[in-house]
Amino acid sequence: MLLALMNLFSLCWKPFGRDADRLDSIGVIGSTLAGREGRDGLLWFRDVGKYASGDFSMAVVQANQVLEDQSQIESGPLGTFVGIYDGHGGPDASRYVCDHLFRHFQATSAESRGVVTAETIERAFRQTEEGYTALVSASWNARPQIAGAGTCCLVGVIFQQTLFVANVGDSRVVLGKKVGNTGGMAAIQLSTEHNANLEAVRQELKELHPHDPQIVVLKHGVWRVKGIIQVSRSIGDVYLKHAEFNREPLNAKFRLPEPMHLHMPILSANPSILSHPLQPNDSFLIFASDGLWEHLSNEKAVDIVNSNPHAGSAKRLIKAALHEAARKREMRYSDLRKIDKKVRRHFHDDISVIVLFLNHDLISRGTVLDSALSLRSALDH
Repeated sequence: MLLALMNLFSLCWKPFGRDADRLDSIGVIGSTLAGREGRDGLLWFRDVGKYASGDFSMAVVQANQVLEDQSQIESGPLGTFVGIYDGHGGPDASRYVCDHLFRHFQATSAESRGVVTAETIERAFRQTEEGYTALVSASWNARPQIAGAGTCCLVGVIFQQTLFVANVGDSRVVLGKKVGNTGGMAAIQLSTEHNANLEAVRQELKELHPHDPQIVVLKHGVWRVKGIIQVSRSIGDVYLKHAEFNREPLNAKFRLPEPMHLHMPILSANPSILSHPLQPNDSFLIFASDGLWEHLSNEKAVDIVNSNPHAGSAKRLIKAALHEAARKREMRYSDLRKIDKKVRRHFHDDISVIVLFLNHDLISRGTVLDSALSLRSALDH
């Protein structure tokens, strides 16, 4: 019975076979992807396309030698799944999550007879974390460095007329919401962030680790968990979750000077999950890695999207962030564009953005696309 349900659910969300996204560039499937796609130096963009509940825009700019961000949008008759995966310590964890999290989400939802709940999403996160930990264990002798890789993970799921937001780390989703009949647009942050620079996060860590005075350390003006990492939740980073991976041959910079408590991992993979009933004045959603929010406020980002056509929204946001990054370094954007990857990381982070525009006629009627959409950002540029 379960196998039949999973097969039915997979068909409704098709196509998701990895034959399509074995590509080493952009995995694009479905006939509904009208709109311009292109590259501008280290910036890749899909200006506009159609998903189950309206239009979308997507873009990513690379700064690291190897792109550590991954992102995807999967949309079909049963709804829409969006993921922003901001990796650190290498691309391994973010790529793994992009390959596996949605599959686990499909399976857990099938087990619930196609109904999406906070529990089905949480189980998908947990299974993905367990899978990456198993990969690290199996690869320990050959590739111990992947124990030091992790990723923030921001997921949005539109199921029927409800938006679910699940997050570990400090990527962010912001809702653009119409303010009455004023023509104004409010910026409402829907995701909970897990970054040690936030007082609430430091307090949470201190309460979880009352006997560890070094659980958060101020280092060069930045609060870090154990003086190493800013985020308190992630998928991966198994060296801070399982004592057997916090040893040689792992790089010394990741190894703790004191033994790790066996029953209290330093980092968590448990997502904060919010359920938001979509309202007619909910206009659009901006999902982005923290590289965008480092340079743009929630209000500025919402204003940029609201003041321009749908097409090119994600690219426009990234370019606005890059202009601001250049301004902070007292240089011109045209000069910043000439700086190659790796060196570019000294000026800004990898940045991934997906903007979903909400068509409430489609949402309320449950209208479906003629064909499904499956799109993920490039593995590397």
